[in-house]
Amino acid sequence: MNGYPHASSDGDLVASACSSSADGGAALQVLLRRRDAAYADRAGGETEAGRDARGPMAENEEDIHLRERCATWGRDGGGQGCPRTEGNGGRGTESVSVVIPTWRGRDLLGPCLDALAAQDRQPDEVVVVDDGSPDDTAAWVGRAYPTVTVVALPRNRGFAGAANAGIRASRGSIVVLLNNDTVAEPGWLGALVAPLLADPSVGACASKVLVHDNPRLLHAAGDGYTTGGIPQNRGAWTRDDGRLDVGASTTWIFGPCAAAAAYRRELLDETGGFDEWLVSYLEDVDLAWRANLLGYRCRYVPEARIRHRISATGGQVRSSYWCGRNFLLVLARDVPGPILRRHWRTIAVAHGSIALDALRHWRGEAARARLRGIAAGLLRLPDALRRRAAVQATRRVPIAALEQLLSPG
Repeated sequence: MNGYPHASSDGDLVASACSSSADGGAALQVLLRRRDAAYADRAGGETEAGRDARGPMAENEEDIHLRERCATWGRDGGGQGCPRTEGNGGRGTESVSVVIPTWRGRDLLGPCLDALAAQDRQPDEVVVVDDGSPDDTAAWVGRAYPTVTVVALPRNRGFAGAANAGIRASRGSIVVLLNNDTVAEPGWLGALVAPLLADPSVGACASKVLVHDNPRLLHAAGDGYTTGGIPQNRGAWTRDDGRLDVGASTTWIFGPCAAAAAYRRELLDETGGFDEWLVSYLEDVDLAWRANLLGYRCRYVPEARIRHRISATGGQVRSSYWCGRNFLLVLARDVPGPILRRHWRTIAVAHGSIALDALRHWRGEAARARLRGIAAGLLRLPDALRRRAAVQATRRVPIAALEQLLSPG
């Protein structure tokens, strides 16, 4: 359930609309749209209409501009690492590109990049995407790490937009997404990509993501999704006692947490990559659903150990808003109809419980943000349902195979 926060303070734009006046509903819609626009502006988000028109990974004018800009920072200082060649030209059959989106994360990038340099299996290419940071992150990376390709976006486009820009700029047949607030153990990359190199049926691989300040605790052993329509980090905040490692080499999981995930290039090309319509949070869960519908499968690789500084680049309030919104939108668009019909009671209870819990704690800023996100998601359900047919039409696997990937509840 990766996301990459861009702000940590919230206003209360919708407070005045929570009234019993006759025009309260209209006012709520206006204020929620203002609210979502305000968040999207902080995240560098373009309008939804603009994103819809070009699709998740369609190239826009900014991408053409960044091709020119990233030539300044090309790999080995020569400007050759940024533009992605068409087809498979220019890419080795076993080449690995690591893509690191960053926003105001200069202090975190040093340990992240140093850990990459110490890997037993070196990446063939490292791409850092500076997502419109107001500081000199792009120039600093270019000076301090001259073999790293830097893509400097002219404005902030959110995690999904930055990740897509990095994917387009990369050339590897395997693309590894990596958060800037992670520190990988030396054997991480080699272990993570090994199943993709050995088995063509594997479409993605998930790392063992540990809490940085207490590496005995898991943050994620990949992403999961419940029959109640709730995304989850597998094993989050539990002791790393090896119980999730048993049978990992022969078991498929729902998907990887994009804080440290490896994807086959074909998967990203066919799905269209991360969907910028979601703006922030659950981009990896949405991508996992679309990949699973197409028949791409994911392995959890417990030997691929990496430490994550949880929420080092953002705050709880902002994540509460986007999770409240995107829980509903992913559920409405991505989950197949037979699963919705079979588990609708569980779904209603699970989502109702989240809303009731937020209401009980409404004095807290994060709880109010969650309620605003839920309201925004409800308003956008018609849009999600319009998009649903195209997503569901891609399904190549039986419902039973998809349901086996879900956790109870």
